[in-house]
Amino acid sequence: MKHLAPRDAYDFLHEHADAVFIDCRSEIEYLFVGHPKGAHHVAWNESPDWEINPHFVGQVKKVASMNRPVVLICRSGQRSVSAGIELEKAGFKEVYNVLDGFEGPLDDDHHRGTVNGWRKEGLPWEQT
Repeated sequence: MKHLAPRDAYDFLHEHADAVFIDCRSEIEYLFVGHPKGAHHVAWNESPDWEINPHFVGQVKKVASMNRPVVLICRSGQRSVSAGIELEKAGFKEVYNVLDGFEGPLDDDHHRGTVNGWRKEGLPWEQT
Protein backbone atom coordinates (compact mmCIF):
# COMPACT_ATOMS: atom_id res chain seq x y z
CA MET A 1 0.00 0.00 0.00
CA LYS A 2 1.15 3.48 -0.81
CA HIS A 3 0.30 6.58 1.19
CA LEU A 4 -0.64 9.95 -0.29
CA ALA A 5 -1.09 13.33 1.34
CA PRO A 6 -4.59 14.70 0.68
CA ARG A 7 -3.52 17.09 -2.11
CA ASP A 8 -1.45 14.31 -3.74
CA ALA A 9 -4.45 11.96 -3.54
CA TYR A 10 -6.64 14.60 -5.20
CA ASP A 11 -4.08 15.04 -7.98
CA PHE A 12 -3.69 11.26 -8.36
CA LEU A 13 -7.44 10.80 -8.76
CA HIS A 14 -7.52 13.44 -11.50
CA GLU A 15 -4.51 11.98 -13.29
CA HIS A 16 -5.86 8.40 -13.14
CA ALA A 17 -9.42 8.38 -14.45
CA ASP A 18 -9.63 4.64 -13.79
CA ALA A 19 -8.95 5.07 -10.03
CA VAL A 20 -11.82 4.50 -7.60
CA PHE A 21 -12.14 6.64 -4.49
CA ILE A 22 -13.60 4.82 -1.46
CA ASP A 23 -14.63 6.53 1.78
CA CYS A 24 -14.54 3.73 4.35
CA ARG A 25 -15.95 5.64 7.32
CA SER A 26 -19.30 4.81 8.90
CA GLU A 27 -22.51 5.85 7.18
CA ILE A 28 -23.15 8.49 9.86
CA GLU A 29 -19.73 10.06 9.29
CA TYR A 30 -20.12 9.93 5.52
CA LEU A 31 -23.57 11.55 5.55
CA PHE A 32 -23.39 14.03 8.42
CA VAL A 33 -19.74 15.05 8.66
CA GLY A 34 -19.40 15.22 4.88
CA HIS A 35 -17.28 13.36 2.36
CA PRO A 36 -14.97 14.04 -0.56
CA LYS A 37 -16.85 14.71 -3.79
CA GLY A 38 -16.88 11.66 -5.99
CA ALA A 39 -16.08 9.18 -3.22
CA HIS A 40 -18.03 5.92 -3.04
CA HIS A 41 -19.11 4.90 0.42
CA VAL A 42 -18.16 1.41 1.64
CA ALA A 43 -17.95 1.24 5.43
CA TRP A 44 -14.99 -0.64 6.93
CA ASN A 45 -16.85 -0.85 10.22
CA GLU A 46 -20.14 0.50 11.46
CA SER A 47 -21.62 1.81 14.68
CA PRO A 48 -22.86 1.08 17.26
CA ASP A 49 -20.57 -1.93 17.79
CA TRP A 50 -17.84 -0.90 15.32
CA GLU A 51 -17.47 -4.46 14.11
CA ILE A 52 -15.54 -4.98 10.89
CA ASN A 53 -17.83 -5.18 7.87
CA PRO A 54 -17.47 -8.83 6.73
CA HIS A 55 -18.65 -7.82 3.23
CA PHE A 56 -16.18 -4.94 2.79
CA VAL A 57 -14.01 -6.57 0.12
CA GLY A 58 -17.03 -7.82 -1.83
CA GLN A 59 -18.67 -4.39 -1.69
CA VAL A 60 -15.49 -2.72 -2.94
CA LYS A 61 -15.34 -5.24 -5.79
CA LYS A 62 -18.82 -4.06 -6.84
CA VAL A 63 -17.56 -0.50 -7.41
CA ALA A 64 -13.96 -1.23 -8.44
CA SER A 65 -12.41 -4.07 -10.36
CA MET A 66 -9.32 -5.56 -8.77
CA ASN A 67 -7.21 -4.18 -11.63
CA ARG A 68 -8.03 -0.53 -10.95
CA PRO A 69 -6.25 1.72 -8.44
CA VAL A 70 -8.23 2.11 -5.21
CA VAL A 71 -7.78 5.21 -3.05
CA LEU A 72 -9.09 4.85 0.51
CA ILE A 73 -9.97 7.62 2.95
CA CYS A 74 -11.34 7.51 6.49
CA ARG A 75 -11.52 10.07 9.30
CA SER A 76 -7.83 10.29 10.20
CA GLY A 77 -6.00 7.74 8.05
CA GLN A 78 -6.13 4.77 10.43
CA ARG A 79 -9.14 2.67 9.39
CA SER A 80 -8.22 3.10 5.75
CA VAL A 81 -4.88 1.38 6.40
CA SER A 82 -6.65 -1.65 7.89
CA ALA A 83 -9.14 -1.66 5.01
CA GLY A 84 -6.32 -1.39 2.49
CA ILE A 85 -4.49 -4.34 4.00
CA GLU A 86 -7.61 -6.48 3.54
CA LEU A 87 -7.96 -5.36 -0.08
CA GLU A 88 -4.35 -6.30 -0.74
CA LYS A 89 -4.88 -9.70 0.89
CA ALA A 90 -7.85 -10.16 -1.46
CA GLY A 91 -5.66 -9.48 -4.50
CA PHE A 92 -6.05 -5.76 -5.17
CA LYS A 93 -2.73 -4.69 -6.68
CA GLU A 94 -2.81 -0.91 -6.40
CA VAL A 95 -4.11 0.42 -3.07
CA TYR A 96 -3.53 3.93 -1.74
CA ASN A 97 -4.26 5.41 1.68
CA VAL A 98 -4.98 9.12 2.16
CA LEU A 99 -2.77 10.29 5.03
CA ASP A 100 -4.62 12.20 7.76
CA GLY A 101 -7.95 11.20 6.21
CA PHE A 102 -10.93 13.51 5.84
CA GLU A 103 -10.67 15.31 9.19
CA GLY A 104 -7.08 14.79 10.35
CA PRO A 105 -5.83 14.20 13.90
CA LEU A 106 -7.11 15.78 17.08
CA ASP A 107 -5.83 19.26 17.88
CA ASP A 108 -4.88 20.46 21.37
CA ASP A 109 -8.57 21.05 22.16
CA HIS A 110 -9.52 17.53 21.00
CA HIS A 111 -11.22 18.76 17.81
CA ARG A 112 -10.66 17.44 14.31
CA GLY A 113 -10.46 19.34 11.05
CA THR A 114 -8.18 22.09 12.30
CA VAL A 115 -4.73 20.55 11.80
CA ASN A 116 -4.80 18.79 8.44
CA GLY A 117 -6.79 16.35 6.33
CA TRP A 118 -8.84 16.49 3.13
CA ARG A 119 -11.32 19.09 4.37
CA LYS A 120 -8.66 21.28 6.03
CA GLU A 121 -6.74 21.31 2.73
CA GLY A 122 -9.79 22.87 1.07
CA LEU A 123 -10.29 19.97 -1.29
CA PRO A 124 -13.78 19.38 -2.75
CA TRP A 125 -16.27 17.86 -0.33
CA GLU A 126 -20.00 17.82 0.27
CA GLN A 127 -22.68 16.77 2.72
CA THR A 128 -25.64 14.74 1.55
